[in-house]
Amino acid sequence: MAKITFIEHNGTSHVFEAENGASVMRAAVDNNVPGIDGDCGGECACATCHVYVEPEWQAATGGRTETEETMLSFAAATQDNSRLCCQIIVSDALDGLVVRTPDGQH
Repeated sequence: MAKITFIEHNGTSHVFEAENGASVMRAAVDNNVPGIDGDCGGECACATCHVYVEPEWQAATGGRTETEETMLSFAAATQDNSRLCCQIIVSDALDGLVVRTPDGQH
């Protein structure tokens, strides 16, 4: 299990433990984190789970796939650290992960 901190665009923090092997999106949706909808159910077919990964966690969360890049092109306010959290799989290596939701994604 890994402890993950979700920080809303307004600074409100939510900290939850997530099961290894699940996606970060699943942890957010299961715990009703505002701004993360996961409309496609984690199939990398929308951008409703767009997050900003804190810089110190970018290497640990891995790179974007071509499909993820395409879906992010539909998201507003993408940055170099933008990810779809349905594509980040929880492991012990992500214990302490911090992600932020973009403004406008409430």
